[in-house]
Amino acid sequence: MEPVTLATSRLLMRTVGPKDTDTVYEAVQDPDIQRWTTIPSPYLYEHAQSFAEQLVPEGWANGSMFTWGLFLPEGEDLVGMLGLTMRSMSEAEIGFWGTKEHRGNGYITEAVLAASRWAFVDRSLDRVEWRAEVGNVPSRAVAERAGFAVEGTLRSAMVNQGVRRDCWVGSLLPSDLSLPSTAPYLPARNQPA
Repeated sequence: MEPVTLATSRLLMRTVGPKDTDTVYEAVQDPDIQRWTTIPSPYLYEHAQSFAEQLVPEGWANGSMFTWGLFLPEGEDLVGMLGLTMRSMSEAEIGFWGTKEHRGNGYITEAVLAASRWAFVDRSLDRVEWRAEVGNVPSRAVAERAGFAVEGTLRSAMVNQGVRRDCWVGSLLPSDLSLPSTAPYLPARNQPA
């Protein structure tokens, strides 16, 4: 499929390409991004090239991953990156990071909501899942502000820098955003153990 551009009240969410390689490379030199995400560390220039020139376009083309650069519309300053990776026909996992100079302004939460709405309405997904390494409090705060229900901790469910780590997991459903689901949802009731 062709890349989709989304706009919020403060952001332009568009695909990234070769012209964004330098910007992505510079942003990801932030030690916090390398610490809390599963991107390569150290992050080399060829990683940024591969991301912008191959990974992102191929994800859009084959429908496996939808990645947006999050830009301020005035000067197209990069404020972050967000991706939805398909896990099944009706579920995707969301991942994101924010640039150091733009953190704390609510941009990532705004983008998470826009991408999730798009996934539910345009892609007919019924669940967006969020995962973050235990301890990544800023990521959890974004997820909770966007309405994700934190469902628990998965042991040894994430590999970061060659080490298995525990992660938090949460979900956002269409009904959390007052949108219809493509399939009926029957939530669990309290059952005796």
